[in-house]
Amino acid sequence: MSKEYIDQAKDLRDSDSFDIGSLNSWLQQAVPGLQGVPDVKQFSGGASNLTYLLSYPAQADGQPVEYILRRPPPGHKAASAHDMKREYHVMKSLRPVFPYVPEMIAICDDAAVIGGDFYVMERLTGIIPRGNLPRGMSLSRSQARDLCLSTFDKLIDLHKVDYLAAGLSDLGKGQGYVRRQVEGWSSRYEKSHTWNVPKFKKVIKWLKENQPEDIATCIIHNDFRLDNVVLNAENPGEIIGVLDWEMCTLGDPLMDLGGALAYWVEARDDFLMRAVRRQPSHLPGMLTRKQIVSYYCDKMGFDKSQWPFYEVFGLFRLAVIAQQIYYRYHHKQTDNPAFKNFWIIVNYLNLRCRRIIRQQKKHH
Repeated sequence: MSKEYIDQAKDLRDSDSFDIGSLNSWLQQAVPGLQGVPDVKQFSGGASNLTYLLSYPAQADGQPVEYILRRPPPGHKAASAHDMKREYHVMKSLRPVFPYVPEMIAICDDAAVIGGDFYVMERLTGIIPRGNLPRGMSLSRSQARDLCLSTFDKLIDLHKVDYLAAGLSDLGKGQGYVRRQVEGWSSRYEKSHTWNVPKFKKVIKWLKENQPEDIATCIIHNDFRLDNVVLNAENPGEIIGVLDWEMCTLGDPLMDLGGALAYWVEARDDFLMRAVRRQPSHLPGMLTRKQIVSYYCDKMGFDKSQWPFYEVFGLFRLAVIAQQIYYRYHHKQTDNPAFKNFWIIVNYLNLRCRRIIRQQKKHH
């Protein structure tokens, strides 16, 4: 396996650097016995928060030590989207009952150290399945099927965690999650609308009129995808970690599945859907969205008769995310050329939502 395909830090942006000496002094107090000065690199991808790799030289036992540091963007003030204390608390509380969460090392709220809140956790070294499998890696049909089932088994395991016993009852507002999400994402879309995308009026109206009561309340990941899991480099069928917990909350588990499957691109999907694929869900042996829903609902004991609502909502939510990004490009708040054609994706997702709604109406 080529090393460059095992999750590694790269493309360190000098403008995002910080005082390594101050960080090192703090971390050596938090981790007794830690020796040396770390080499610091930044991961170029990921979510809105910044992620760094801290590589310490060999310690007393002869083994080097690597940690991951997470912090908000420079100059950012406290907000729920960048709440380091919340993210740390969620992962630290989940770790004993969901062992695929990285181990938390320490959290710092002293801005004098690196300029803001941050936390440090263990590094999970392995393969993160991006758009395609790494060069030199292949999966048979049965191996791809097993990886798919193992991935969604982890989501099922998460949804079965007793959040009260885990001390996470304050993680979200609980009941009424479906209603709050429909209202919230509808409002976000209206605020980010541009002239070249639809208003989604029919989709929003249908979602509001057909929303079910919460089927349950549990811990949901809210960004569950293959490219957020870590595979064992020696045995790629084994999942050793689940990453990116910043949007984790208490909510309806089928909403979590709907959000996950909005990203699940099948080999038989049309050209536009295949063009935005971010994970190797198209491989021979991977389950279809329909098969995943059946597998999940059978395991959870849920009625899947209202699945079209969750499917439409997942696609609508994805459209809002794409539009919020495009809105920034449209108004010259970013010049990243990768965002130039996101308006096309938004139009396409509107058509997909309306197609599902039409099919649902025919069945009733």
